[in-house]
Amino acid sequence: MGKIGGFKEYERTDENNFAVVNRLSNYDEFTIPLSKEKIKEQGSRCMDCGIPFCHSSCPLGNLIPDFNDMVHQEEWQNALEILHSTNNFPEFTGRLCPAPCEKSCVLGIISEPVAIENIEKNIVERGFAEGWIKPQIPTTRTGKTVAIIGSGPAGLAAAQQLNRAGHLVTVFERDNAIGGLLRYGIPNFKLEKGIIDRRVKVLEAEGIVFKVNVNVGVNYSVDQLNAFDSIVLCGGASESRSLPTKGIESKGIVQAMTFLTQQTKSLYGETIPNQIVAKDKNVIVIGGGDTGSDCVGTSNRQGAKSVTNFEIMPKPPKERSTSTPWPFWPLQLKTSSSHEEGCDRNWLINTKEFIANDKGELVGLKTVEVSWKMVPGNRPELIEKEGSEKIWPCELALLALGFTGPEKTLSEHLDLEIDIKNNYKTTNYQTNKPNIFTAGDMRRGQSLIVWAISEGREAARVVDLYLMSSTNLPTKGNGDLPSI
Repeated sequence: MGKIGGFKEYERTDENNFAVVNRLSNYDEFTIPLSKEKIKEQGSRCMDCGIPFCHSSCPLGNLIPDFNDMVHQEEWQNALEILHSTNNFPEFTGRLCPAPCEKSCVLGIISEPVAIENIEKNIVERGFAEGWIKPQIPTTRTGKTVAIIGSGPAGLAAAQQLNRAGHLVTVFERDNAIGGLLRYGIPNFKLEKGIIDRRVKVLEAEGIVFKVNVNVGVNYSVDQLNAFDSIVLCGGASESRSLPTKGIESKGIVQAMTFLTQQTKSLYGETIPNQIVAKDKNVIVIGGGDTGSDCVGTSNRQGAKSVTNFEIMPKPPKERSTSTPWPFWPLQLKTSSSHEEGCDRNWLINTKEFIANDKGELVGLKTVEVSWKMVPGNRPELIEKEGSEKIWPCELALLALGFTGPEKTLSEHLDLEIDIKNNYKTTNYQTNKPNIFTAGDMRRGQSLIVWAISEGREAARVVDLYLMSSTNLPTKGNGDLPSI
């Protein structure tokens, strides 16, 4: 598997980025691809470790050593077939996945792990460039009809799998273009939307029907869903979390997803009335995750006067914490490309008050430094540091605090049960209505794109079994994995 001793011969090499000054002038992707020879070298670093922890750490169960070996042997088309056997959309995960596979790579114990994510991206990009990715049209149709609500990664994966099983699949999307979170929740500089469009063309050619501007339960009666033999709900977790903080109603406090969606839509020619723009403003992003990072990058591109990031948790260590040893997902400081573009990052900061002027417009934030203490019952308690209050100038505060769960419009219309985590309740992806299933963030809560694709694939298999009493759709080979 791979080149014997290749991990000793070659060091890990990652893509370079365009200079910050150049990439901040536009919203294009800014990575500089490695040569095919360099990618071959990276595949050659896979060390035939015997037990591939990378495989078991991937929510999709990707056959990582297998496609690495094909890249090492320059069998790129075979590598693509192996990759597609478990992952419908490696062009998405190759750009957006946090790569839990790399964090559990055995080579990572002694050296830098194999550059799995970049290899994955290069395999699929070569597949599109060479014309190897063609529609797989079913040879026979079952006559069974399936409605999929939501066209994010879970919905698209479920749609492709069910279509390949021979069912007639219709995907409903409430927005004006296909892609869900991929389309409007991810900035263009991380995923150019042409990447989505070219895949959607393949799915359409395979026979999947897409209907946009259809909001089931709002402008499309749920009664019309009765015409379908089965329904798969993949609407995501879109109920944004807010703050119970004084002044939260001030003008200038905006949910991160609203800010990001507006920017992407405006980039593609849509007119956004009263668009929220960071230009010449002191911007504070509250929340230190990936969405917060996306807000930082977008604010800098819009010409913010300053960009500051608050995180209420402690600053993670630069190296893997001893509390999360290999092969677990590490507690470790993550610095994104957006952070590198300019951002004042602050940890252990709690927002106490949003300060507005007499017009109700945000002009500042009052914060306090905090620490965490474990109290009886092994419960963390937030402790404020006396005398640490501070006023920060701010005209735009972006709340990147995650989501509390999916919207309940469909559950109310369809009389579906909700679980204790505020998600749609299921047993093996099936709701309390036998012909209605759900997958992705609607079922498991806010999670990763790679998990959404996995959920869509697994749900499709269960739906096919429900419709046909048997199924030939594949299942992932690594069982029920814990979330990261």
